[in-house]
Amino acid sequence: MKTETVHLAVYDTLADWEFGYATAQINQPQFQKAPGRYQVRTVGATLDPVTSLGGLRITPDLALADIDPADSAMLILPGAGTWESGDNAVFGAAARRWLDAGVPVAAICGATMGLAAEGLLNSRPHGGNAVEQLAAVPGYTGEEFFGTERAVRADGLITAGAASALEFAREIFAELDLYEPAVLEAWYGLYRTADPTWFGKLIAAVS
Repeated sequence: MKTETVHLAVYDTLADWEFGYATAQINQPQFQKAPGRYQVRTVGATLDPVTSLGGLRITPDLALADIDPADSAMLILPGAGTWESGDNAVFGAAARRWLDAGVPVAAICGATMGLAAEGLLNSRPHGGNAVEQLAAVPGYTGEEFFGTERAVRADGLITAGAASALEFAREIFAELDLYEPAVLEAWYGLYRTADPTWFGKLIAAVS
């Protein structure tokens, strides 16, 4: 089985908590339908180290210019303080290339502003921090497509607000077909509620 790569974009001030559930589980074979199917690799605008909002220093595995969407299973775009300034515009443009190639994109928090700036949310169902935040982005006309769900998945695009990292991960797993449906339900139930009965359901689902 060929291992497919999920690309995690990294840039200064990226929000540490927004992608952790997703990347940890993608790289953890336990409970997966096809263990080892995916690997996560980080991608930066360059290979220069970046510093997360939490102060973690990350050296990208790859430079964005060296990646073909055809060699990617998904592009994950975390939020960061640098989205509103336009500093991450190259990743917004990359999201368009990925989607045009039929490769899924997952964007959370400020990264949805980057998608809005690219015009990618004007005719697609989507979420984000608030429709008012997206409405401030020049060229955004997708208010009627803004959903109130914690995370929205439609046509290969996953979007969520900063407070919905768990739901964001759940939709990423569904898009990647990482787990059987019963496993995904139990995993989400356990982390959402901390009710130990969900752990029993999770073990039963993978037995």
